[in-house]
Parts: sequence; structure tokens; C-alpha cells
Amino acid sequence: MGPGGFLWLLLFFSGPGAARGPDAGSAPGPGPTPGSGDDGPGPEVREPPEAATAQARPPLAARPPEEEAPPPPRPSPALDVSSLCVCDLLAEECDVNCCCDPDCTSTDFSLFLTCSVPIVSDDSHFCFQKIAVYEMNFTTYPPERVFRLDEKVNPSIFCLYTLNYREALSFIPPELPNENNFDDFLKKFGNSVNTKDSDIFHPPTLNAPAPNKYKYKSPVQTSDSFLKLPCPLLTSQCIDNNPVGFLINESFQCNRKVILEQCNKDKTLSIDHYIQPKIFVEPNSDEMIPITVRNIFLKNLNKTVTRHAQRNVLLQPTFCNISDLEVCNNVVLKVKYGITYTEAGKITKAEISLLLGAVTSSMLPLQQQFQIYFSQENAKSFPLSGNPGYVAGLPILAGFMQNNRHGQFTIFYSTAEQNCLLAEQLRTPILFGYNMMTGCQLKLTESSNCQQVAKELKRLLMGQHFPEFVSSFGNSPTQNMQAWVPVHEHFLARNRQESCEIPVALEITVKWTKYGSLLNPQAKIVSVEANMISYSFSENELELKRTIQISTVVSFVDVSAPAKASYKAKPTIDAKLPSNFFFPFV
Repeated sequence: MGPGGFLWLLLFFSGPGAARGPDAGSAPGPGPTPGSGDDGPGPEVREPPEAATAQARPPLAARPPEEEAPPPPRPSPALDVSSLCVCDLLAEECDVNCCCDPDCTSTDFSLFLTCSVPIVSDDSHFCFQKIAVYEMNFTTYPPERVFRLDEKVNPSIFCLYTLNYREALSFIPPELPNENNFDDFLKKFGNSVNTKDSDIFHPPTLNAPAPNKYKYKSPVQTSDSFLKLPCPLLTSQCIDNNPVGFLINESFQCNRKVILEQCNKDKTLSIDHYIQPKIFVEPNSDEMIPITVRNIFLKNLNKTVTRHAQRNVLLQPTFCNISDLEVCNNVVLKVKYGITYTEAGKITKAEISLLLGAVTSSMLPLQQQFQIYFSQENAKSFPLSGNPGYVAGLPILAGFMQNNRHGQFTIFYSTAEQNCLLAEQLRTPILFGYNMMTGCQLKLTESSNCQQVAKELKRLLMGQHFPEFVSSFGNSPTQNMQAWVPVHEHFLARNRQESCEIPVALEITVKWTKYGSLLNPQAKIVSVEANMISYSFSENELELKRTIQISTVVSFVDVSAPAKASYKAKPTIDAKLPSNFFFPFV
């Protein structure tokens, strides 16, 4: 290293003060460098610019004292709290009990009961926050709204006194494309459009399902496109392009605008529209299955529902006049699909049940119901009603001794017309803990066959298959007979001397108890009794065309024994002292 480089390092480590010599006011001149003699001048050394600047500065002692800067002003709020209103949900309309709504007048405020948002505050991170207080003054007449602005101090030591970037405390609104910046958006995000699918690497997955199997939520494919279930979108009007997702049970109700004179031209009112497409058993396969008609029910203007015997004969909507009343018959009112599938995701059967009815101008807009449910083929699982004890409001599990114990305890469901002939196929489950009562009416005439009427009413009250056992718990296993309670049937008759004996009532009594810990007791059914009450009618009563009342009553009785609190026995001291413990006194 030469003498010049050594001087550079010395000035760098010593700072500006080292550039001055003994005399602080004089500039150092060139002098001899170490290692050089006295008879010749050394090499010329130029001072760096930092040293020249340091010479021009006055010494530290000569600098005047700096004045203390005044504290900065308090930060202005990032938002004007007096203009904020989180309860203002209706545009150009006064919201009820929203005291900060600018659309409300003094007359509106006089009708308010309270202020739904009494306080609107600034961001809670600031040390000083502006708050807007809203309240109602009911001492005046009419009542008026009171508004004031206050300042709140944040006691936290980590509050924000100033904020140089106010947008950091809120979400930045995204920039949306418009006619002015669309080209910039296209240049910025247009590269993803040009990307080919072949350029994207798709990593292989192990044990991936085959692509020709239906997956959860995948659309069910049909011969025309997909199986669709109409549903309401933004309004109550039906939208017909809603695809059905595999394994998704859905139910919708929507309205249609119908012109009665042209009802036969509206395909959404015809059966063919819902059974025409064929369903692919697997996606993109060659095998298809048709949608078979399971049931067709007909509903007339008197709201009487009957079963259509000829399922293969598809009725079409027809416009006609009945007693000077314009009517469109055979209109689809309700559609219910049933899809059966295998464990491997293959559809094996598709059924449909329909309700057709007569529609008049007073029933417009037409209300339609659509439902679809999926059921697995040979499935052995069934829904539980508790774990382990019954849950209030869930159905009681019931069944038979031999093979089927996956059913429910049901009673007939009474219609608005109170006609017993229409309630035969309508059943509703008995819900645990809910006392229930249902009924209907039947008119007897001279031509009534007493035995046939008694048979029909018994089937109405008890159903086609009256259960033999009831599950004691909500999750009793089917193979454990000890966990099932038998149903005790009793037949009671009144006025037996008459010849015509007809069942008129069924009384079901369910006795249950609380089982287990006092902190979490479980409901357990201990006994079930079903009493069939019959009444005998004379020929005179039949001639009078008497109308009889048929009813079913379900009652739940709590037979729990009062709980007794038990305590542990007091501890006893079983200690043995040594034989010489009291020596020498004893």
C-alpha cells in the first residue's frame, strides 16, 4: 500500500475531525509521509471531498441549540362518523329504528321505538376516536331523535396516534375493468387465456376413481343434456335449467305464468317434459335407463285426490269449460323423482311420481313443487332418533320381529277436507315427546257395507303394517331384541248388542322414563299401548245417514321415578397405636 492509500484509510476511520491539524482553523498542507526523508518533498496528497466539507463546518461547541419542535396535531379521523350508517339498507327509503338514516324525517323519528345502532365509532386502533351517539328522547311530544358527537380516548398503550396511510385500515376496493382500462387489463391478465391445456401439468393421483363413475355433486347426464329440476332463482318464478347433482336431495317450490287457453302448448305443464329424457347409468357411457312412472294422482277442483289406475296412459293438459268456468285439466302440480344407485356410483333405477290437477284463472300464477331424492341399493343403514336416548321431535323407531325393524310408528294424516277416504295413503310419523291428535269424518248410509267399512277404517287407523315392536332408545341395534319394547294392542267395544261394529278411535300411550345421570338424562321408552275403540251402530242410525268422527290420539307419559340424591358414607379412622404408646402411664 502506498503512502497515499494509507492516508485515505486514516481519514476514513478518524472522521471529519481527523482532517484538521493542531490548528482547527487552518487547513493541513502537504508534508512528509512516513518512511520518507527530510531532504525531499513526499508525494502530493489530495484531500477527499468529505474532508473538505468537514473543514467548512463549525465546531460542535459553536453550533446554536436547536429549538424543541411542537407536538404534531391530532390526526383527523379516517372517516366521518356522522356520515356512517350501517343500518341504512334501503335506498332512498327510511329504515325502521335506524336513527342515522339520512332518508328519515322528523316524522319518521317520532315513530321509532329505539335506535338499532346507538353508537357509530371511528377505527378502534386510534388513540382518539370520534363517536356519533344516537338516542331517542321520549320526554317530548312527539318523540325526537337526539344526535351528538363525542370523543373517546383509547386506554391502550399500543394505539395509533398518527397514521400516514389511512387505507391500510380498510380493504382497498378492487379496480374493475371498464371501457377506458380494458386494454390494460387484457395485457395484464390476458396471458392465462392463451394457455393451452396441454401446457399445464396435471400430476397423477394414486387410487383415483375411474372417470366414468358418478361423483358427489356431479351433474346427472341424460340423453338431451342433464337431468334438470326447476327452482326459483331471484324471484319466485321457475327456472328450468337447474342441473341435478348426484347424491343431493333437493326440494323446490316456484310459480309459473300460465295462459289457460294455451296450456296444452306449454311443455312444462305436461308429463312428457319430465319423463322424456333417458338417464345415463354412468357418465359418458352407452347404457341408458328410462324414467318409469311410479304413481299418478289426480286432483279435481273439489281438492279430491284419487289415484290414476292406468299408469301407462299419460294424460295431457286440455282446456275446457266446466259450468261456464274455464279450466285446464291434467296440469302437472307436483313432481317427485326417485333415483336408485349402487355403492360404485352407478344409477340402476329412476322413478317419478306426479300429481296432476285442474287449474282455473283464480289459481294463477300456478304453483308447482319439485323434489328429488337418492337412495342406495340394498342399503342397510337407517336414520337414528337419538344417541342413545330419544330426542324430542324425532320419529319413534318401530318394526317387526322377523326381518324389518327399520320403519317408523305412523298415524294417518288428516286433510283440510276431513275426508277419511282421502287420508288412507297419507301417513305422518309419531314424534317423540309430542302429543298428537288427528281426525276425519265418514258418512254412513243404508247402502254402506258394515264389514267393508270396518275393514277400511281399521286399515286407516293402524296402517297396512302396524308395528309389533318399538325401539326403547333412539339408536337401539336391530339384532338386540332386549332393546325393543313390544306394542300391546287392546280392542275395546261399546254397545255390543248392535250388529254393525265399526272402529272409531285409536289411542296410543307411550310411557317413557329418564335413564342415566342426573346431569345428562336419556329418554327411554318402557311401554307402548294401543287401544282400538269400536262402536256398534243400529240400522236406524244408518238410515239417518249419520256422520261419524274417526280420530287417533297419541299421548306421552313420563313415568320417571323421583331422583334420590345419595352421599358417600362418612370416613372412619382405622388406626392402631403401638402397645407401648402410653408408657409409663399405663
